[in-house]
Amino acid sequence: MSTDRPNRYKQIIARIFLDRYKVGATSIDFERDDLVKAAETLGIAGVDNLGDLIYSFRYRSEFPDEITRTAPGGQEWIIDGRGRSKYRFVLSKINRIEPGEGRFQIKIPDALPQIVARYISKDDEQALLATVRYNRLIDLFLRVNAYHLQGHLRTTVPGIGQIETDDLYVAVRNSGQQFIVPVQAKSGNDQIGVVQVKQDLALCKHAYPDLVPRPVAVQFVKDKQGTVIVMFELVLDGDEVKVVDEKHYRLAAASDISTDDLGRMAATSD
Repeated sequence: MSTDRPNRYKQIIARIFLDRYKVGATSIDFERDDLVKAAETLGIAGVDNLGDLIYSFRYRSEFPDEITRTAPGGQEWIIDGRGRSKYRFVLSKINRIEPGEGRFQIKIPDALPQIVARYISKDDEQALLATVRYNRLIDLFLRVNAYHLQGHLRTTVPGIGQIETDDLYVAVRNSGQQFIVPVQAKSGNDQIGVVQVKQDLALCKHAYPDLVPRPVAVQFVKDKQGTVIVMFELVLDGDEVKVVDEKHYRLAAASDISTDDLGRMAATSD
């Protein structure tokens, strides 16, 4: 039997699903202990981080074919939380948030300190979050004064269980209105999806009920000229994530932003 981690994960999640699935089902409940039992039944050892298994299928990996082929056309299975160490497969409308092609790229003077730029990892989520923070891209994108509150927040929300939020800001606009801004960062093959947005909004409602939530997702995108930071403001419309705004930022040395660049950006400003 293969000891490859993705393969082991797929075997376990498929066993959990198929043991409970009935034709026509739209939700299937299971618990963390069921993952252990499934691994033991399959004779799979060494899956110590069960949280990573759940995280993988929420944000990074596709479900195995045994699961995906049971979903009706236009729908897919996702994993929701329903309390501490409790989960639920739920049928949901297929919903992908991806960077739009042909978007105008806004050049911003790169404020990342040189010493940070020298040692920072170039492609992971923490690097992306640090780059956003040093360049005050939340302020620019949302047109607010934003203040970093906490990074990599892990907490428990009633009715959902343990959740993780990549970054959290508080913000205020010139009218005095205040916001809570949960930020999810995606790199590589990670997907921006409905599960994370639901969790972020549940956190905001539970912990910051007096502040207006404005969920944001950020993503690195590579092109021939280097790296673009794509930013989305998101809203949950029923069970579907929709994009309120999308901007593409390219960080550059101030000397590399030409008069022509300034003119083009002035012409496109709103």
